[in-house]
Amino acid sequence: MTDETCQWQGWRQATERALYGPGGFYLRPEGPAGHFRTSVHASPLFAGAVARLLAEVAEELGTSEIDLVDVGAGRGELLTGVLNAIAHGGPSGGVPGGTPGGTTAGGLTVRAYAVERASRPAGLDPRVEWTDRLPRGVRGLVFANEWLDNVPVDVAEADSTGTARYVEVRADGSERLGGPVSGADAEWLARWWPLGEPGARAEIGRPRDDAWASAVASLAAGRAVAVDYAHVRENRPPFGSLTGFRAGREVPPVPDGSGDLTAHVALDACAAAGGGAGPHPAELVTQREALGRLGVSGGRPPLSLASADPAAYVRALSAAGEAAELTARGGLGDFLWLTQRVPGGATEPPGHGGY
Repeated sequence: MTDETCQWQGWRQATERALYGPGGFYLRPEGPAGHFRTSVHASPLFAGAVARLLAEVAEELGTSEIDLVDVGAGRGELLTGVLNAIAHGGPSGGVPGGTPGGTTAGGLTVRAYAVERASRPAGLDPRVEWTDRLPRGVRGLVFANEWLDNVPVDVAEADSTGTARYVEVRADGSERLGGPVSGADAEWLARWWPLGEPGARAEIGRPRDDAWASAVASLAAGRAVAVDYAHVRENRPPFGSLTGFRAGREVPPVPDGSGDLTAHVALDACAAAGGGAGPHPAELVTQREALGRLGVSGGRPPLSLASADPAAYVRALSAAGEAAELTARGGLGDFLWLTQRVPGGATEPPGHGGY
């Protein structure tokens, strides 16, 4: 073993190195789509739904010029899909068209930002601004699909006396218990994920809370939406949810850079960190409900269409199958959508702040 593989680290530090360090998993040319499939890859219906959501936000803000920020943008697949949906008739009708600063259809002009640590992929739509920092002063929609589950976190485990201790790991996946959890991490566990029985485990979600609070703070006006594998205090997994993915298959979590490392998100804690109390409380709903509101459902087309227009029936049947996957119980439909609204008046175009 090398000195690096023998080194014991907390899971947060080890994950940061494995995912985002030199040669890290998320910086590879093939991108995450080479290893797992998200809602974005499952169907263009997802991007179409985000386009309709963007139109809703524009209407709320009373503007025809709207910002769309995709946080954890992968290789720009979602932004490409949304821009295509708008350019081919728009989310609510219109005509194809485009402008140098965005894409326009049905009176809606979109300024698109991809926030990602990896380098800009070749061939990406030139209207997409690629950045490793959240733009500031955004008026529109900040959308984070399966971003927070890849924000590195430490893992805690209750020892034989019930004391919560940090779990340490080596690059080969071997684990041991380290020192007691203390300070702000201990406070977070006490509030959001108390550990009692020996052997119980938790992912300490404080870095995700901070990341989400920063995303919400980037808005001058509009909505911030996080979509992810998630849980709330009433149904935390008793032994945590840290796992790995490689080449489309779930594998044990090993922080050697060969695969993804992910854990479900304590999204209720993120909601509290993002604020939004009073007249604009945070909203948590399943993807099934959120997409249903945006016109995506798995209902089959009427059989009468098969005889009246067979080609249209086949297209509708295919779309229904894709919608069913996006909204399936026990699958993508169980993802949680966290929405936080930020009211605001006119502001300057977005600038760039910290990630």
